[in-house]
Amino acid sequence: MPLDQPSVASFLTASPQAQQRGHIDLGFDRQASLWHNSDDRISYVAPEGHCLSFYAQGGMGTRRIDGAPVHGWAGAVCILPHGMDSEWEITDPFDFVHLYLSDAELRRAFAETFDCDARLMELTDETYFDAPWLAGHFLTIQQATQSGNPVQAEEAVSELVHGIFAEGIGVTRRKRQLVGGLAPHLMRRIRDFVRADLSAKVTLSDLAQLCDLSEFHLQRSFRASLGLSPHEWIQRQRLEEAKRLIAAGEPLAQIASSCGFSSQSHLSRSFKAQMGMTPGAYGCLI
Repeated sequence: MPLDQPSVASFLTASPQAQQRGHIDLGFDRQASLWHNSDDRISYVAPEGHCLSFYAQGGMGTRRIDGAPVHGWAGAVCILPHGMDSEWEITDPFDFVHLYLSDAELRRAFAETFDCDARLMELTDETYFDAPWLAGHFLTIQQATQSGNPVQAEEAVSELVHGIFAEGIGVTRRKRQLVGGLAPHLMRRIRDFVRADLSAKVTLSDLAQLCDLSEFHLQRSFRASLGLSPHEWIQRQRLEEAKRLIAAGEPLAQIASSCGFSSQSHLSRSFKAQMGMTPGAYGCLI
């Protein structure tokens, strides 16, 4: 997660009262943490990244000072958008689950889910709502974090994020005239081209020619529309396919070749840099 501004997790870590009781890094700027807090007053000032919060136990003594005078409850969900200030008072002990997502990662997921420009996503500030269908995903994330199983946690995070998109909870698609960016049909053309053969070496020049754009225009437009550079996006496609093939039991050398890595060691380095573990360790968790 970018370090230009403190994240919600950073503010909690700085509190003498808050206790982090579990943490798991899911790669691609996604993290989950388990917290306990009591007798505290804490402010999140322009936090970096989005935070989805779930009260696993307690919460009746927690309220948002800068919002409506409503206290939380076990099972309550909050959405704290990137850069949104909030101030909280906690009078009773409670346990909560936090899911942290970078702005770029959530926008990428939104753009690919709805086949639209990532800049159209708007996440609204939501304090306390009941969503039983989300609770199961949060509880799975909690259990996976406690047991150190990122595969299980990642599956739950994916379901949770797409569920929020599908239900429109806290997420709106803005109606606005965009300047620049990549047309949806060109984005689809790039997706189809890259995913058709992940073993192939793809250059910025290849993508620019595919879209009949200059390399500079393609690079700038791609990042504006998806929140990632073409290289970052292609690397993600390769790693996601590698994860799928690992789950299917394919040999790592074959996976490296099929996914466009120069060698098995190249795959291992790239995989560990993004996921925090080797492909072999990941495979043992499936």
